[in-house]
Amino acid sequence: MLKIFNSLSREKQAFIPIEPGKVRMYVCGMTVYDFCHLGHARVLVVFDMVQRWLRASGFAVTYVRNITDIDDKIIKRANENGETIGALTDRFIAFMNEDSDALGVQRPDHEPRATDYIPQMLKLIGQLEAHGLAYQAADGDVNFPVRQFAGYGKLSGKSLDDLRAGERVDVDQAKHDPLDFVLWKHAKEGEPHWNSPWGKGRPGWHIECSAMSSDLLGAHFDIHGGGQDLQFPHHENEIAQSEGAHRCTFVNYWMHNGFVRVDDEKMSKSLGNFFTIREVLKKYDAEVLRFFILRAHYRSPLNYSDKHLDDARQALARLYTALRAVPDAASGASVDWDEAHAQRFKAAMDDDFNTPEACAVLFDLAAEVNRGKSPALAAQLKALGGLLGLLQRDPQAFLQATPAGDEAHDGLTPAKIEALIAERAAAKKAKNYAEADRIRNELTAAGIVLEDTAQGTSWRRA
Repeated sequence: MLKIFNSLSREKQAFIPIEPGKVRMYVCGMTVYDFCHLGHARVLVVFDMVQRWLRASGFAVTYVRNITDIDDKIIKRANENGETIGALTDRFIAFMNEDSDALGVQRPDHEPRATDYIPQMLKLIGQLEAHGLAYQAADGDVNFPVRQFAGYGKLSGKSLDDLRAGERVDVDQAKHDPLDFVLWKHAKEGEPHWNSPWGKGRPGWHIECSAMSSDLLGAHFDIHGGGQDLQFPHHENEIAQSEGAHRCTFVNYWMHNGFVRVDDEKMSKSLGNFFTIREVLKKYDAEVLRFFILRAHYRSPLNYSDKHLDDARQALARLYTALRAVPDAASGASVDWDEAHAQRFKAAMDDDFNTPEACAVLFDLAAEVNRGKSPALAAQLKALGGLLGLLQRDPQAFLQATPAGDEAHDGLTPAKIEALIAERAAAKKAKNYAEADRIRNELTAAGIVLEDTAQGTSWRRA
């Protein structure tokens, strides 16, 4: 049985869906005003992996990942650029989809935009107000009084008294309590706004996800995911809003992926170690980046460095090399779940999506393929890799692809490499071994590995 680490209970729990055979899952998506960065890449890949495994396990999944297309940063960036908010957000949604597609991330079933759900947000705020969980402050904002919600802090484990004493508390004289958070922001001069019972304004950030998730998945659903940075205050506030309005449990299983670090330091623009997905893909193949993310457990910190990406590239090449060794392996074959490696793979994935162990199974299976050249095992390797969104390309194409941004290979085209291999074969036939060695050394220096077999010489990028 699938077990999931529930951030709410702080332990692994057997996964029992609300409705047998069906899973409703919501993941907090991007705020679209800039290019997606490595932290976004991890969220995209991790929850793509989760929904893939849920479907492979026989569940009918409804996967929702939202888009925040209105907030302070978006308004500021649009004003700086001298463009409309719609033009800015449409452009970066398109960029996000390009990055997501490159990483092999399947599109969610629903991808709601916040600005399309203003009526649902207003209805939710009205329900909160009716239950004594919303008030309009003197400045016109509508706020949520956290001390009136008995369960506040249950997800993050934070007490109200500790929060009150903390430095992170925002002092706002208009609020009844500094801990209260905004549901509806009053309109400011020159900012976009919508009409509401509380005057013109726009939604607070937290109310968006409560409104979109309940509209598409119901007031009570199975899984809610996102980055660890969202656990507090965003997800804590979602629980307060949703349970306060609907008077029922909001979510059964909360999942949070770990932070991304760069060379063992927190990724931040101020440290100069902030990378967008696009910057990384100029240097590394997108499947290598996906594989790098999945080799770590989703709850663990992920340490990005060129060394780790180079290692991931070499490791993924070993898997593709095994597949290349058995060219007649059945493509598109389904997993044989009775086979030993598949059973180990399933056990790993059912243990809180343990992708590091699942990847270890792939390497063990690749070793078996290399020893026995079994088409059945090669097909099994490809099929299991496919469940993680890996190993679906032509092995030769992957192994011979010029690494992104690698100028050392400029001019050394596949045709040129094949010509040099032919020259080397002719030199060996003429017993001119010095010339044959010179050609091999030339190719080795250029990062080309030659592999001599009974069928001839093949090559791959180092």
